[in-house]
Amino acid sequence: MNRNLWDRLMESFGRKPKKDMFLTAIEKDSEAIILLHGLKRTRRSMEKAGRLLADFGYKIVNLDYPSTRQAVEPLALACIGRAVRECEAAGVGKIHFLTHSMGGILVRYYLSVEPIEKLGRVVMLAPPNGGSEIVDKLGGWRLFYLLNGPAGLQLGTGYDSLPNRLGRVDFEVGVIAGDRTVNPLLSLLFRDSNDGKVAVGRTQVEGMRDFIVLPYSHTFIMWRDPVIRQALHFIQHGRFVK
Repeated sequence: MNRNLWDRLMESFGRKPKKDMFLTAIEKDSEAIILLHGLKRTRRSMEKAGRLLADFGYKIVNLDYPSTRQAVEPLALACIGRAVRECEAAGVGKIHFLTHSMGGILVRYYLSVEPIEKLGRVVMLAPPNGGSEIVDKLGGWRLFYLLNGPAGLQLGTGYDSLPNRLGRVDFEVGVIAGDRTVNPLLSLLFRDSNDGKVAVGRTQVEGMRDFIVLPYSHTFIMWRDPVIRQALHFIQHGRFVK
């Protein structure tokens, strides 16, 4: 592994590595990681993660999709289906996912209707797996719909919201939650620890393999080096570094 990458990895953990903390480079493009941004974001928000993961040999497919123009279901079928076909055409051995926010719900929906034969592991950053109180309290405002579109309205915490109707996951998922906020006004809508958009407890999903909370906000969690490295550790080992 590139020495500089390893030095930065250890600096982010702040302690001497154990053997199972090693991240290893793979044969170039032998496995793929599909990146999915969140609501009201673009593929640019995932570019830093893509660059770092590509340094380890992964084929990166950084998707852009019109998150505020359609509901989750057609968005997932269109954008993820296209990415999976690209990976299959490239002959990769495994297809992993790294998602931010609503991107994780797109993956959950897609895999509920379209299994992926070469599916590897999935890491979700700050996903509203149990919905968000923000949708409950502000979703009735016309401005909310204008800003967030039909998909945004699907992310409430009620039992009939899309994330809750999807149920438990039956694939390997690791969830990274944040517990810091850059929007203290929105955080007033929560009773529990949150990242400014999603409560920590609502990022979790039944059936997940591992879970970790890191001190970052919903808005910027996907840019933080320790988060990206934790994601890669899960993709390679099926667990986070605790």
